[in-house]
Amino acid sequence: MKSIFKLAIAFLLLTSVSNTALAQQSKKTQKAVIKTTITCDHCKECETCGQLFQKTLIKEKGIQMVTLNVEEMTIEVIFNSKKTDLAAIKRAISNLGYDADDIKANPEGYEKLDGCCKV
Repeated sequence: MKSIFKLAIAFLLLTSVSNTALAQQSKKTQKAVIKTTITCDHCKECETCGQLFQKTLIKEKGIQMVTLNVEEMTIEVIFNSKKTDLAAIKRAISNLGYDADDIKANPEGYEKLDGCCKV
């Protein structure tokens, strides 16, 4: 009887610890939707836009996933808040030549864009 009781307590403790660990893990993963300006209608397929976002931003420390929404002119970013923050992500987008909410596009990055992607 004592062994069943000890086993039940051990199970409850283990469950409690794993739930706490999962809760902490999910708090470090965050999602941000960043407003930008996209001028061409083929940005998802375009080497300059879509592939640039996917290939370059995903290499930034802490960024786990990038989704470009051409219709809404937004960039959805899933990131690890322990490794990066929203300001760093916006700077990275700006360096690619695109506005990122209140941060204007970096002129050097903007000049590298294809003509169809410029305003």
